[in-house]
Amino acid sequence: MLECRDGYRPGRGALEAVRDRTFALQDGRYGSLVEADIQGCFDHMDPTGLLDMVRQRIDDRALLPLLRQWLQARIVDTDGQVVHPETGTPQGGTVSPVLAHVYLHWALDLWCEKVVKPHGRGEALLCRDAEDWVGAFRSQEDAERLCRVLPHRLEQCNLQVAPEKTPLRRCSRLHPRKRRCVTLLGFAFCWTPDRHGVPRVRRRTARTKLYAACQRITEWIKQHRHLPGRACFQRLHARLRGHDNYDGVRGNSRALNRFVNGAMACTFTWLNRRGGKPRSDTWGQCTHVLDRVKRVRPRMTEVARRSVFA
Repeated sequence: MLECRDGYRPGRGALEAVRDRTFALQDGRYGSLVEADIQGCFDHMDPTGLLDMVRQRIDDRALLPLLRQWLQARIVDTDGQVVHPETGTPQGGTVSPVLAHVYLHWALDLWCEKVVKPHGRGEALLCRDAEDWVGAFRSQEDAERLCRVLPHRLEQCNLQVAPEKTPLRRCSRLHPRKRRCVTLLGFAFCWTPDRHGVPRVRRRTARTKLYAACQRITEWIKQHRHLPGRACFQRLHARLRGHDNYDGVRGNSRALNRFVNGAMACTFTWLNRRGGKPRSDTWGQCTHVLDRVKRVRPRMTEVARRSVFA
């Protein structure tokens, strides 16, 4: 079991992986970051090669035919037509993420450990969550070499990497800029100076994820504005707390405030439009009501990392 894999593993959560990667980038000597996104991973896997990979570790005469049946399962399209897939895993299947994890373990993880790292000139940190992959290298030559070789390696496994989502960035404590960042597990990692001027690895909610979260909360408020006031705010606060439970990491206060303030402004707008009445309540009156129902405020929920000597 390689430590570079984070997704779909028992006993390991996404927040723990984010915290570990933050300390690894902070304490390591990495100057170049490569971000890769495997395009259509679940649709283009080779079923025959996948079964051969599973057969190397599992010799169960009952399980292997069952896996073959899962891979050959028919899919009902949105228009009602039945599709017989020739490659990939069935969409929506409970076993699909596990099989994709096994396939990428042999196609990418072991290749990086046995080929990429031994032939590199400096330190390398490789981490993957599902089909999202990030590599940190001390030498820029190693990062450039990986960008050239990675498409050929994935092509051998019937996969391909999205060229527009495979950037090479110069990111280190010597180049602390917000634009030089990589995205992993919904967070953007970048080097920025703290309040004392010391460069540190900062994590903030990725822009695409924050935009999608704001769109979802806006649509939810629009669809549930008919609820009574207290019930509406109770459900809204539950969704805001759920957002903070994952995104409430240190250094991400600006994104948390933006999400909560946007949700409150949207609530004020749609509650004033209930029943077709004109705008009668002011923002001060709405703030008074929010204080009475004990509105949720942005909060940090990240748990401190345990010491190795504890």
